[in-house]
Amino acid sequence: MKNVTVALDAEGGDHAPGIVIKGAAISSERKPNARFVFFGDETRIKREMDGAQFSVLRERSEITHCDDKIAMDEKPVQAFRRGKQSSMWKMLSAVAEGRAGAALSAGNTGALLTMSVFCLRTATGASRPALAALWPTVTAETVVLDVGANVEADPKHLADFAVMGAEYARILYQTRKPKVGLLNVGTEAGKGTEIVKNADQRIRAIQDLAQFEYLGFVEGDDICKGVADVIVTDGFSGNIALKTAEGAAKLIGTYLKGALTSSFSGKLGAYVAKNALTAFKHKIDPRRVNGGVFLGLNGLVVKSHGGTDAIGFASALDLTVDLAAGGVTEAVRENLNRLPSADTANTAEAKTFAAISEISASEEKSLLS
Repeated sequence: MKNVTVALDAEGGDHAPGIVIKGAAISSERKPNARFVFFGDETRIKREMDGAQFSVLRERSEITHCDDKIAMDEKPVQAFRRGKQSSMWKMLSAVAEGRAGAALSAGNTGALLTMSVFCLRTATGASRPALAALWPTVTAETVVLDVGANVEADPKHLADFAVMGAEYARILYQTRKPKVGLLNVGTEAGKGTEIVKNADQRIRAIQDLAQFEYLGFVEGDDICKGVADVIVTDGFSGNIALKTAEGAAKLIGTYLKGALTSSFSGKLGAYVAKNALTAFKHKIDPRRVNGGVFLGLNGLVVKSHGGTDAIGFASALDLTVDLAAGGVTEAVRENLNRLPSADTANTAEAKTFAAISEISASEEKSLLS
């Protein structure tokens, strides 16, 4: 397998740098083709990495000291304007300069998106980057995008998301022709907003060029059924659906635990079904599918959940290594460029993007210098 260097924001997340170091140690055992560059407070990182259990990680890592970090509650534009010396910015610069093949952070999502668009730029053919998440289903997992990068999306954006999501699924699942569905309030033709109906027409028109099978409209309950490899939606709907599913999984876990511990018969049943319950717990564990990917950039950037633990961070890092080794960035760009020329031109919107629209030309020039 192709060797990969991953840049890590050691200061990103609610429990950094501890979970970043511990997660990388877990992943280093599973991914012998990976090397790591940690960006953050060198003294703290070395202290966290001390001990025999980190010997493999130390051999395959280096540290770049950073004096600054981005707070989890910092506004994206504020973080952008002052964050050139931050661990997040320097991590992304390593990818832009070719010193790393991918970047992973559990830090501020808005700041990460803003800095990623600025440092890496939107790929030719992509109208906007999208945040793609893995969603557990009754069969395996489904790629859902967008889950938060774009609160609003027009038909062109949604069609691009279909192309990018299909390429992600193709690499991740090793499937030749991924199945793509468009999230809607019903499966019947004519349902939904004008944006969704127009997006449906656009996706139908490009499915052969982009080499995926379009299933048409799918409903919310179809996501968990695993009917499609990729579900396309706007960031507003996708983020609400994702958070609702996470909450439902926690609710089911709480109810089940209460039922199995509230009586002697429940406890006895739990003991008898111990193996089955362990498997169930693993299935609904969100740490297993941690890691959202920003697709449509000139570089691979993955966002870990900010409140995850070492196991969850390791899952996101495993995903990052696999996608980098599989060449997902190049594959997405190549697939977008198969589309008609009218769909591949980078517009002014794609170049500037809403997340950095408040940055003036003079500020941009000074930040690049």
